[in-house]
Amino acid sequence: MDLIIRNANLPDGRTNIDIAIESGRIVAIDHKLPALAVQEIDAAGNLVSPPFVDAHFHMDATLSYGLPRVNQSGTLLEGIALWGELKPMLTQDALVQRAMQYCDWAVGRGLLAIRSHVDICDDRLLAVEALLEVKKRVAAYIDLQLVAFPQDGILRSATALTNLKRAMAMGVDVVGGIPHFERTMADGAESVKILCEYAADNGYRVDMHCDESDDPLSRHIETLAYHSHRLGMQGRVTGSHLTSMHSMDNYYVSKLLPLIREAGVAAIANPLINITLQGRHDTYPKRRGMTRVPEMLAAGIDVAFGQDCAMDPWYSLGSGDMLEVAHMGLHVAQMTGQEAMRACYRAVTETPATILGLEGYGIQVGCHADLVILDAANTIEAIRLRAARLTVIRRGKVISQMPAARASLQLDGRPSQINFRLS
Repeated sequence: MDLIIRNANLPDGRTNIDIAIESGRIVAIDHKLPALAVQEIDAAGNLVSPPFVDAHFHMDATLSYGLPRVNQSGTLLEGIALWGELKPMLTQDALVQRAMQYCDWAVGRGLLAIRSHVDICDDRLLAVEALLEVKKRVAAYIDLQLVAFPQDGILRSATALTNLKRAMAMGVDVVGGIPHFERTMADGAESVKILCEYAADNGYRVDMHCDESDDPLSRHIETLAYHSHRLGMQGRVTGSHLTSMHSMDNYYVSKLLPLIREAGVAAIANPLINITLQGRHDTYPKRRGMTRVPEMLAAGIDVAFGQDCAMDPWYSLGSGDMLEVAHMGLHVAQMTGQEAMRACYRAVTETPATILGLEGYGIQVGCHADLVILDAANTIEAIRLRAARLTVIRRGKVISQMPAARASLQLDGRPSQINFRLS
């Protein structure tokens, strides 16, 4: 064996497990495997997890905060306007440099798969070229999946559909859309139809920004579910954000959720950004905007959490830490039961891996040896502490390490029996 990780706790609750790795794959999982490895790592009762997966991000905009100015209103629409001002000033070198810096952050935090939307409404397709270059550079340590995203609207922007098809021909992976930003509800519905039919004809996955609005009458997710079902695209279509569902009538939602499930459409909530951008026009009570995560999970819909933004025109914070995302999602959705908290951990690991269609993901014999050792005993503790990523492993090789952050409480000058892990 190339590597054995010993004394690991696994996300499914198994404890004191050894994991054997050879040629970049997991070849055995059991208690007390024989000592036949070139290298051993003692997990010492810490959680060993598959890597974090971010199902929704905008890498072309990342780390551009303050360019050309700061979003003063904090609204989605001012962020879009700011991005429109910045686009003519972009250079490929700057785009690549910022994206590579973010990828370095990601690796240190055990984030080894990212689905990034990339704006295709600039006729130069500069951002597409830049992120395709980044995808090539980081392939050894991050699975980067790109979505052709018509930020200005596929019908609202005269060249967007042509540009989207050009981007797909260049090697972009997924068809995107933004129906709620089209000029009318009817145009939004037509954009969903056009994009789904194009994706179905060419065998592409679909991931649309859908109903990122406080308007309860923004119901493009219904249209997306309809076309997914009509075209037989179950399992290949995702609706991102879905924040209008936060404000919808309960009776309508009771009809909508079974339609989404029947259509095999997955959902991605972005807790940090949804609660920051939504409700900006409210006084009090003030809506928080994140979609109905517990209700969708109960309906059998796959739900993932995304980072969405990091230091860009829409969000001034962010660090690529998916445990921070899960932590916020847990609080906003009030998912504080034991199984609910575990579901929040799955929302930044297993579920987005399924949505992205990642091959060989997980902790099973035959899977890629992509693993993260966290300074926590289990998934709930990992979220609570936003635990340090002690060791990050990609294809059986250690690519990042950091020391444990621990402190012992002193009582009357004597060490206590309590050992605190610090986030």
